[in-house]
Amino acid sequence: MLKKSVLKKSFLALAVISIGVISLPAMADTYLIDTKGAHASINFAIKHLGYSVLTGRFDTFSGEFSYDPAKPEASTVNVSIDTGSVNSNHAERDKHLRSDDFLNVEKFPKATFVSKKIVLGDDKDEFDIVGDLTLNGVTKSVTIEVDKIGEGKDPWGGYRAGFSGETTITLKDFNVKMDLGPASQTVQLELEVEGIKK
Repeated sequence: MLKKSVLKKSFLALAVISIGVISLPAMADTYLIDTKGAHASINFAIKHLGYSVLTGRFDTFSGEFSYDPAKPEASTVNVSIDTGSVNSNHAERDKHLRSDDFLNVEKFPKATFVSKKIVLGDDKDEFDIVGDLTLNGVTKSVTIEVDKIGEGKDPWGGYRAGFSGETTITLKDFNVKMDLGPASQTVQLELEVEGIKK
């Protein structure tokens, strides 16, 4: 009789555990941003005197994101940027960009972005990432408009997901001292991100 009672309790406990496991929400997968394979980029564009557009990029950055296609609103993003890696394809200009007139890389060698929430659009493959951008010692909330490019297996046995995003920031919001004129108050950031599932 004791054996039957113990066995019954064991089955009951197993059933409760099984139900608990089944009812747990699916966990989002974590992806490492593929900077080693040069499948990600952080680019910028700013008007020069109102006559042309100057473009450049940050060569060194790292980060990861979590993503569940069934629940994209639960996604998270964390990125760290080496501001000294700024590259506008002009050595003298890049030296100036690293100075305290602009990025002040000696004092603030890193910029970071940490997501706070995801706002879905009409299409689940289009959404806004709202988060904190810390640049030049200043932290401000920015919104990145994102399009999902695709996801799937790669030829090397891994799994990848890729996104494209853009946002615009105002230089004075991030304590940039240099005044480049009325046509050059904002910078457009363009982000291409491909991640490899961990």
